[in-house]
Amino acid sequence: MIPNLEKLINCEDLIYLQVPKLKNTQVNHVYITALSKFLPNQPVPNEEMEDYLGLIDGKPSKSKRIILRYNKIKTRYYALDKNGNSTHSNAQLCAEAIRNLESSNFCLKDMELLAGGSSSPDQLLPSHVSMVQGELGPDTINSTEILSAGGSCNAGMQALKYAYLSVMSGNTKNAVSFGSEKQSTWMHAKNFKLESENWKDLEKQPIIGFEKDFLRWMLSDGAAAALLENKPNKEGHSLKIEWIEFRSFSNELETCMYAACDKLKDGSIKPWRDYDAEEIMTKSLFSLRQDVKLLGKNIIKKGGEFLREVMDKRDFGVDDVDYFLPHLSSEFFRAHIIEDLTNNDIVIPQEKWFTNLTRVGNVGAASVYLMMEELFNTNKLKKGDKLLLMVPESARFSYAYALLTVV
Repeated sequence: MIPNLEKLINCEDLIYLQVPKLKNTQVNHVYITALSKFLPNQPVPNEEMEDYLGLIDGKPSKSKRIILRYNKIKTRYYALDKNGNSTHSNAQLCAEAIRNLESSNFCLKDMELLAGGSSSPDQLLPSHVSMVQGELGPDTINSTEILSAGGSCNAGMQALKYAYLSVMSGNTKNAVSFGSEKQSTWMHAKNFKLESENWKDLEKQPIIGFEKDFLRWMLSDGAAAALLENKPNKEGHSLKIEWIEFRSFSNELETCMYAACDKLKDGSIKPWRDYDAEEIMTKSLFSLRQDVKLLGKNIIKKGGEFLREVMDKRDFGVDDVDYFLPHLSSEFFRAHIIEDLTNNDIVIPQEKWFTNLTRVGNVGAASVYLMMEELFNTNKLKKGDKLLLMVPESARFSYAYALLTVV
């Protein structure tokens, strides 16, 4: 037994028992000082979608018209030509968006962190952001810290929060975050042997169309990026990040949207690697699927409950919000979101809503960046305006909210 142990532990002169003082404990304000995007090729109208995505069994989709009526998307973008050949990889989409951040105020060679997220990277390994960094190359950027966020729609928000925390903590003076998707090759007819099941019931229950075929007429390609710095722009507006809040509900809810696996009757997931090569092809395991029963039951409900919690925690109300930027997978959900928020005593007038779903489609992890970019670069904002971002993710249910102030 060590004698005088209590005295030893209380001895502040013992250096190995002292807590070292951090050299940099300053908490910085963080500003989005630039936003950019890259949408490939020309916008594709509804009547030309199958020219790019192909016909299943040589026949037009019977559910396409109904699904488009409900999602109200008019145009979207594909990194494909009409022969089904890729015109850009996901990494190339990101690189183009990031290059568009460079200006007289910021050189990409000065970038200290690159963080991004996508549900549709070009490969399993290497990571998505490492491939984007490689695509940018040594002539555009220097070697830097990177972070690849996984998941689906919230992958871009996870990257944004990592970049935000890095600048706020003083780990870096600046950071670039982005969201991107290359969904079109997943949606091509060659990956679908059968049309959506139960399409005849769509008129009575339009949400049933989300099971399979719905995703073909919703998802699209593109990338958008944000530059975060510890100082606002000297001229023009910046967006001060007040906070970013996340909540995942995977502990209580089953998988809803999935790829490279199969969902079993008990709700568990069987990964592609546990199937033989023939089964992978016959079951189309790499196709993107969605459990629409879970989607309709939970996606809106969880969002309203979480926003109520965030409002109480952060002590703000809808009167403080000038623009509400909700990531909508379909306009079908708008009325349901309004109803659910109202039930949680959250009434956000329609004139405060800002979306661009009908023009650019559902671009998953890039969607919230595309909304921010359009609003930021169209000179609609004025100093003091507050933007509330809402991003739901159905993969296994998560939500992100963020509040930005125009300065």
